[in-house]
Amino acid sequence: MVDTDEPRGQLAIRTAAMPADTNASGDIFGGWLLAQMDIAGGITAMARAEGRVVTVAVEAMKFHLPVRVGDVLCAYADLVRVGTTSLTYRVEAWVLRRAHAKQREKVTEGLFTYVALDENARPRPVPKEPAD
Repeated sequence: MVDTDEPRGQLAIRTAAMPADTNASGDIFGGWLLAQMDIAGGITAMARAEGRVVTVAVEAMKFHLPVRVGDVLCAYADLVRVGTTSLTYRVEAWVLRRAHAKQREKVTEGLFTYVALDENARPRPVPKEPAD
């Protein structure tokens, strides 16, 4: 993954890091951050797949900087691959420190793969072209 000064992809979620989400060191727990990124990728994949999706893989996670209480987390999803039944997104997490900063900092990134499911929870084809 190449570092950039600007987020890649579309803004999928924006949320505040709260005290209940901290680890023993007082930083935001990595599992909370991973969950927010999965939600962001899942929302984006569901729209592109035009229906239900499930997470099947998380790869290449890289934690750059800690997230702190009061930071505003912004997760961006960028489509990198469309398979027959799957979609892979690069999800980047950026923060606005203490909610008043104007400069974003990239804190985490990873690749998330989702599989589209039908009404019987079986893999189904992903539409080749996104809906308008």
